[in-house]
Amino acid sequence: MKRTPFIATLVLLFSLVTGFAHAEPAAVNINTADVVTLADLNGIGQSKAEAIVAYREANGPFQAPQDLTNVKGIGDRTVEKNADRLTVK
Repeated sequence: MKRTPFIATLVLLFSLVTGFAHAEPAAVNINTADVVTLADLNGIGQSKAEAIVAYREANGPFQAPQDLTNVKGIGDRTVEKNADRLTVK
C-alpha cells in the first residue's frame, strides 16, 4: 500500500497552516479606514476608532501616522505598537 498521496496531502496542509501563521497583518491607511478597520488596531477600540474618524473629518487627512497622537486618548505608545501597520497613503 502506497502512502505517498497521504503524506503529500499532510505536507500540503501543514505548509498552508504554517503559511497563514506567518502572514503579515494588512496595512491600515488611517486616512481612508472605516471604524471597524481602525478598531482592529492594537490598543484602538470602538470609541477611539470613532474619535479618529471624527478627527479626520474635522481636520482633514493625517500627514503622518504620528499625527494620530493629536486624537484625544491616543498616545505615542499606541502609535508605536501599530507603527508597522499604519500608513497615510
